[in-house]
Amino acid sequence: MEINIKDYLTPSVLLVLFLLVVSLIFVFPVLDMIILGVILAYGIRPIANKIQSKLKYSSISILLAIIIVIIPLILLVAYIVFVVASVLSDFLLNQNIDFNLILTQINSYIPQNSFIDSTSINGIIKSAGSYVLNYLVGVIKNIPDIFLKLFILISSIFYFVRDGDKCYNFIKSFVPSDSMDFFEDTVESVKNVLKSIFFGHFLTSLIIGIFGAIGYSLLGYPYGIFLGVITGILQLIPIFGPWPVYWTLAIIDAVNGNYPRVIVVLLFGFFLSLIDMYIRPAISSHHADIHPLILLIGFLAGPLVYGIVGFILGPLILGITYAVLDSYKKNYKEAK
Repeated sequence: MEINIKDYLTPSVLLVLFLLVVSLIFVFPVLDMIILGVILAYGIRPIANKIQSKLKYSSISILLAIIIVIIPLILLVAYIVFVVASVLSDFLLNQNIDFNLILTQINSYIPQNSFIDSTSINGIIKSAGSYVLNYLVGVIKNIPDIFLKLFILISSIFYFVRDGDKCYNFIKSFVPSDSMDFFEDTVESVKNVLKSIFFGHFLTSLIIGIFGAIGYSLLGYPYGIFLGVITGILQLIPIFGPWPVYWTLAIIDAVNGNYPRVIVVLLFGFFLSLIDMYIRPAISSHHADIHPLILLIGFLAGPLVYGIVGFILGPLILGITYAVLDSYKKNYKEAK
């Protein structure tokens, strides 16, 4: 039986498609915040329900749950920026760098007949300085946009936690009856993927980051908590894990002649790598098993598309896409 497209493209359908496209154009600049809001709402909702069982006020319970989850994340980012800025400022202040001497030494190595002279070098330095200054000005100009996105993120989390069931039922009402099994299987697969990533990866990284912060602080490294945070972040990325941190510290100690601490930090690093092999399967064994390549591409490509938020959205979106395709494959085989 031939399908006539004209039978489906009725004026009402065309109007709906037009409005959807126009709405997507308006929403697209903040689409990453809305998607992130949906994902975080899924994780925050159980916390809000537990709080609501004692407070019995849904709005207050949701706001408290958001504060419990979001505020630590914001403080974590602020802490990372603060430590990096302080380390860079201390480095520059302690080095007593004489830029004029550096320029003189560079000019002494350049041949007299070369097309590069001191004037062009000064021009390059001025251009680089101008680029950095313009970048900082651009960041300052984007502060209102950042606050706007944060407001949309928090609002999305709040309303999806409160009205998530209504949104789910609204979408479900458009699903044809013959595709209902596929829809429900897909939703269940997406839930398993979210649980796998939340518990199997984020929770594992949190645990290893805490172990790292405690261990590095006890070993006497400056900024031990910061090193633990970096360890936890690297733990999220497949093929990385904690080894770049403890190997870097071991090399620095070896250069400085602190050989006993080299051995201790390497043993501690191997311990972190070993507990990852135990914790991750133990936590995520009851949920979906996401292939490491999917997570790797998500973590590396996500920031290129969505900025720093892409570290979260990248693996989650690719993981959800994998779950949908897997659900479609299973239902397609059953239908045949």
